[in-house]
Amino acid sequence: MNVRIQVVYKTPKGLESEFNSDEMKANKALLLAEDMEKTGRVKELLFVDNLENSWNKKELKKYLEGIQTEPHNVIVFFDGGFDLETKHSGLGCAIYYEQNGRSWRLRKNAKVDQLDTNNEAEYAALQLAIQELELLGVHHMQVSFIGDSQVVVNQLEGEWPVYEEELNKWIDRIESHLEKLGIKGQFEQVSRKRNREADHLASQALKGIEITSAVEMKSEDE
Repeated sequence: MNVRIQVVYKTPKGLESEFNSDEMKANKALLLAEDMEKTGRVKELLFVDNLENSWNKKELKKYLEGIQTEPHNVIVFFDGGFDLETKHSGLGCAIYYEQNGRSWRLRKNAKVDQLDTNNEAEYAALQLAIQELELLGVHHMQVSFIGDSQVVVNQLEGEWPVYEEELNKWIDRIESHLEKLGIKGQFEQVSRKRNREADHLASQALKGIEITSAVEMKSEDE
């Protein structure tokens, strides 16, 4: 979870002012807040998350301790490919998350043949990723979804209208699933180069190469 620090600072002469930090990971915010408190000049201090919920230090510590055994800090890359000649679609997703003090990556792809367009394949890839999140036990948190489809990202963000009935069905299905899991989706559109892992998984699916893997991601200093 990302938060920003909201602090009321008081000088020795009694001057007060409120400051808000940039958004950062909650554990980093806690360390900075504790360091600021050592000055003895912090009158009030709160943490504000992406949903504008306010937390005091005790509440945030308790929350972070509670989620350590569950997947958190989840980032999802997704992509869908469509072969016009065969009418087959390849779906791919890569899910990065932290659990029990370790970092993990889950990769999953699938080949399907009941779709009609590339945009449908993109939505289906996102739905595949959400199904994997449910299997992981991800719930009631913000999740970043990253894809290279302008159509999908802008439609889900409400920036672009949706005229196709089939795409509306996909959006309803996805939003209903996210609501069921208590997941607040944050969608970002990136270049295909930045989304190459999910793109490669989708391409492998079209070739009939099935991928399902979960590996621990080692840090550079290990």
